[in-house]
Amino acid sequence: MPSQLPDKLYFKIGEVSKLADVAPHVLRYWESEFPTIKPKRAGSKQRLYRRKDVELILAIKNLLHRQGYTIAGAKKLISEAEDIGSIPIEEDKSKIYSDRLGTIKDELLEISNLLNGDK
Repeated sequence: MPSQLPDKLYFKIGEVSKLADVAPHVLRYWESEFPTIKPKRAGSKQRLYRRKDVELILAIKNLLHRQGYTIAGAKKLISEAEDIGSIPIEEDKSKIYSDRLGTIKDELLEISNLLNGDK
């Protein structure tokens, strides 16, 4: 996750929006739901996210969009985690399901061959 981030101290909301591939209003909503996301404000009132905030946002997006957690479930998981790196990240579920279906298909073919007397 952190390897894809540019080497900067602060990120504007538009940059974070592009990095996380979510709309800026989603980021503002997540700020209200996850108190650990605390961007600083520039003199022009623009949000400036620290690297830690961006990493947390990417973890939240993964939990909500890829792993299917609810906001409440993601909050609980994040509050129990000691740091951002300890938040469990699953593989893409479609790959997991595809692998499982392939295994099931192979086993069914074996059963069919046994029942038909084919070897």
